[in-house]
Amino acid sequence: MHAGSGGGVFIVGCGYVGQAVARRLRVRGIPVAALTRNPETAAGLAGEGVETLVAELSGTEWHARVPGGITAVVNCVSAGGGGLEGYRRSYVEGMRSLLAWTRTQPGLDTVVYTGSTSVYPGSGGGSIDETAPVGGGERARLLLEAEGLLLGAPGAFRAFVLRLAGIYGPDRDHLARQVRAGAVSGRPEVHLNLIHRDDAAAGVEAALRAPTGVPGGIFNLADDGAATRGEVVAWLAARMGVPPPVFTGEEGPRREGPAPDRIIRSQRARDLLGWRPAYPDFRAGYAGFVSP
Repeated sequence: MHAGSGGGVFIVGCGYVGQAVARRLRVRGIPVAALTRNPETAAGLAGEGVETLVAELSGTEWHARVPGGITAVVNCVSAGGGGLEGYRRSYVEGMRSLLAWTRTQPGLDTVVYTGSTSVYPGSGGGSIDETAPVGGGERARLLLEAEGLLLGAPGAFRAFVLRLAGIYGPDRDHLARQVRAGAVSGRPEVHLNLIHRDDAAAGVEAALRAPTGVPGGIFNLADDGAATRGEVVAWLAARMGVPPPVFTGEEGPRREGPAPDRIIRSQRARDLLGWRPAYPDFRAGYAGFVSP
């Protein structure tokens, strides 16, 4: 492993994806410390041998409490509610605080940030990569601002921005629950870009392990499914043995305008990081935790 070699990895926002990253690293014998705002999450991590701080990333009081020997950081923070102000506090102010702390850590060599493919407003069902136009509503703007802070930060560390597609996995089965209830949000013809939690965690590890010659920058992480919402929903209904649900046409509460219709490509992560999804499509992923 390059990042963290001889040192530890500090995971901030250690929630759904961050905990999966922590477990992968600990299996390899890599020391892990974590920060979370959730005391229950902290207790669970502590039970697994992870030294965990309970704090808001956007604050600064935690800076002096981070254990020594950290050589890599993973920022997996989520908004955690609170609307747009929650987005700003978690993503933008959280990144500002994290970068202020990194300036006191001369041994740091890598920072990985898990962003979102929601910054791509593409339409028409076309394939897009990291060169595609970005933008959209206020949430997208805040996510891009956090990315810009990291990528523009001075320092000797490499910065990786991993734009994750829609994360699903065990205990993250909102769509399956909608199917079982008989009503699904959104429109069936729109492509649904997904990534299994474990593949997202593997992508983080791949960035941490990237050889010195691999540049940082922006990487998309999505599976190879390229399926429409209608295809995924029909398969889930058949697997669960329930009637095909109706589509409400209404978007989720965090959606700003209609859902973008595009297919996210992850070739750069394959080429430079050697990343491959263990769950290449929704069938492989959902089969592991959605019962017939």
